Amino acid sequence: MKKTIAALALATMTLVGCQEEEAAHTNHNEGTLEEVVVEIQTPEELPVGEVTLSAKVTQGDQAVDDADSVEFEVWESGKRDEGTKVDANLTEDGVYEANYAFDHDGVYYMFAHTTARGLHVMPKQELKVGSPDMSKVILDESDNSMSEGHH
Repeated sequence: MKKTIAALALATMTLVGCQEEEAAHTNHNEGTLEEVVVEIQTPEELPVGEVTLSAKVTQGDQAVDDADSVEFEVWESGKRDEGTKVDANLTEDGVYEANYAFDHDGVYYMFAHTTARGLHVMPKQELKVGSPDMSKVILDESDNSMSEGHH
């Protein structure tokens, strides 16, 4: 009987500890129910070569300068499994940027994976690079990588 009570006490302490740790990680969001909004600022039409990928992160009317991570995931149409990820850096008032090089014409897709204030947001944008042959483009109509099992 003493072993059962000890086991229950240990389990309870473990659960309380996990809840306190989780609460400590979400204090940024305490007192507000406003969602984190990520607005991709990268133009939809880009040249072949080096470009700047950009996204602005806000919560309410405040710029989010303390995002845990902002990462751009880019892949060519029809080649979702060959995508690459590049970490973005804060440049100004909630704007996160990263350099990326496109080596040929094509239609690409990009997620702006953003984790901030206990939330994960990942808007997607189509990018038309150079002068792609649209007859060879395979449209990617997924709305997020979680439903595709790539997260």
